[in-house]
Amino acid sequence: MSTTPDLIEPLGFAFMQRALLGSLIVALVCAVVGVLVVLRGLAFLGDAVAHAAFPGIVIAFLLKTNLIIGGMVAAVLASVSMGVLSRRGTIREDTAIGVVFAGMFALGIVLFSRIRQFTGDLLGVLLGNVLAITNDQLVVGAITALFIVGVLRLWWRELIFVSFDSVGAAAAGLHVFRYDALLLALIGLTVAVAVQLVGIVLVVAMLVTPAATARLFARDMRSFVAFAIALSVGASVVGLWLSYYANASSGGTIVLVATAEFIVVWLATQFRRA
Repeated sequence: MSTTPDLIEPLGFAFMQRALLGSLIVALVCAVVGVLVVLRGLAFLGDAVAHAAFPGIVIAFLLKTNLIIGGMVAAVLASVSMGVLSRRGTIREDTAIGVVFAGMFALGIVLFSRIRQFTGDLLGVLLGNVLAITNDQLVVGAITALFIVGVLRLWWRELIFVSFDSVGAAAAGLHVFRYDALLLALIGLTVAVAVQLVGIVLVVAMLVTPAATARLFARDMRSFVAFAIALSVGASVVGLWLSYYANASSGGTIVLVATAEFIVVWLATQFRRA
């Protein structure tokens, strides 16, 4: 009798089917938005927005509504607030991120501490539990992902131009602040969708690591985006399958696979240069 694991076995369970679909949705949107995050050097912002989404998720839990919607509202509000504060010129961007991030996460902790009932759903959001994704969350996530991809398709060139050369973009007549605000809002929406997969603690990894890996060997923007998507999808699918057979955290395993991809590619590029 063969001891080789049946790779099709996980798909026999409805929760794994939902988890796979959710993983693919998040992998796609995180990869594409992650390209802009890496180009702009906004990794810290992604982490801050992820934590800032927490109070919105807690409020949604208290109101018994969709957690992703609550996270979206808080994440977008936090992203735009950070942008407005830093744009005014009175404080540095990293300071604005720190203030908003700390304040909103603290609000989430205070609200969380007041809950006296079982909070398994909220713990899943913190630590990541893609296996618990519901059909309603899939629908909301898919609609949000389509919206994000549609917006990026419409204004991709402008966002890339601003990311590479904000001064040149302003000189060319582009309203840089509007595109900055748009990018921040898209990051907020992406984070809100991704927290269900890998949790608030690890969401920045899926937003940054695949794109950072792709940048190591991509030759142009087209290949940059394509490789980022391929690496993100690969990490999500492989990580999900490994977590099933290892009985380990799905979000943590997915992030570890993405990190392993980065290490392998980085080592390969170092050997090539040697």
